[in-house]
Amino acid sequence: MIVVLLGPPGAGKGTQGERIAAALGVPKIATGDVLRAAVKDGTTLGLEAKGFMDRGDLVPDAVILGIMKEALALPAQANGVILDGVVRTVPQAEGLARVTQELGRKVDVVLVFDIAGELLVERLSGRTTCDKEQKPFTGFERGGPCPNNCGGVLVRRQDDEPDAILHRLRVYEAQTAPVLAWYVAHGANVAHIDATGSFADVTVRALATVGR
Repeated sequence: MIVVLLGPPGAGKGTQGERIAAALGVPKIATGDVLRAAVKDGTTLGLEAKGFMDRGDLVPDAVILGIMKEALALPAQANGVILDGVVRTVPQAEGLARVTQELGRKVDVVLVFDIAGELLVERLSGRTTCDKEQKPFTGFERGGPCPNNCGGVLVRRQDDEPDAILHRLRVYEAQTAPVLAWYVAHGANVAHIDATGSFADVTVRALATVGR
């Protein structure tokens, strides 16, 4: 089963992706994961991607999709995979459809994690990040020590300020609405998940959608 995750920043799709992957017994991968792995392994496409990254340029969709195709062809992904952050635009959705078709597979379900904008602002603006590990935490004051005792200090990232969060939500909505419309127009199984409440409650809703 190939599952594509969509959701605004702060909706918890990263955490839910890990939980869903564990429940289904399949890996969760993101664009950054496959890019770093390809660069580390020194594959042809990985080296091509590294060239763009070293110049500070965005890696083109064609290169990313080529790397994604190689990743999806690995035995570890034979029983399925959770894709987090892989599809953000219509060209990426179209490209992923071509890649999976070439592999004789398809996207089985698109999970969209929905949550009200005001709840996201409240959630994200209360988030702090370790300045050393860059790991986010909720419920800890800025300026305090990292709960992992790594020696880092908790700070609030600039993009977690309320005005920045609202801007990120507007960008997400502008990008994602056409993506959802594309999947619906092409007959995809699109399921909206209520992302409010506890992580456990959201996981139960998501797993019910994928038949678990």
